Amino acid sequence: QVQLAESGGGLVQTGGSLRLSCAASGLTVGRYNLGWFRQAPGKEREFVAGISRSGLRQYYPDSVKGRFFITRDNAKNMLYLAMNTLKPEDTAVYYCATDTSRGEVSTMATQYNNWGQGTQVTVSS
Repeated sequence: QVQLAESGGGLVQTGGSLRLSCAASGLTVGRYNLGWFRQAPGKEREFVAGISRSGLRQYYPDSVKGRFFITRDNAKNMLYLAMNTLKPEDTAVYYCATDTSRGEVSTMATQYNNWGQGTQVTVSS
């Protein structure tokens, strides 16, 4: 059974940091581009970071560039998201998922599957 499980969320003050983890089971993550998305109440799911199969290429939207850093450990079947200088607008449920596209990392949620259950990140002002 394929499963992705996020952890590491929590409550943090503005300017703080968190590190999210995503543990994969039932699949070999090295075969996939991987991504992190977030969804705030009443909003659509938003791409926040993606990483190529090898880990050599990372992709970020302008909203998090320079603050968020995605890494992976294929040997451990793990994905990570380091989040720094957090802002209240970063508050959301964060999800990891596998990219079904075969080319470059996709930024579209519709291209992803095997979504985890999500982990809540709350940034207080």
